[in-house]
Amino acid sequence: MQKPLRQPVASVENDSLTSAELKAEMIELQMSMAHLELTVERLDQVITRQDKDLQTMQRQLQLIYNQVENQQGENGIAPFDVMADKPPHY
Repeated sequence: MQKPLRQPVASVENDSLTSAELKAEMIELQMSMAHLELTVERLDQVITRQDKDLQTMQRQLQLIYNQVENQQGENGIAPFDVMADKPPHY
């Protein structure tokens, strides 16, 4: 869950920040950046895994297509014709 963005400590009217406020702001920014880097890294891992899965499925589908084509050619199976192969209840 992403935290809502918050307004910076300094406002337009008050540009003077104490050292402690600056350090707190810097720490918060560093934590936010670390969180974003971790999120990007995780998303990259997911995309990489999904790409590998997709490539595997594409190869499997191609093998299935090849098997179906070979079976149709060997057995002399005619393609399905809607008009010629009407079920009896029509």
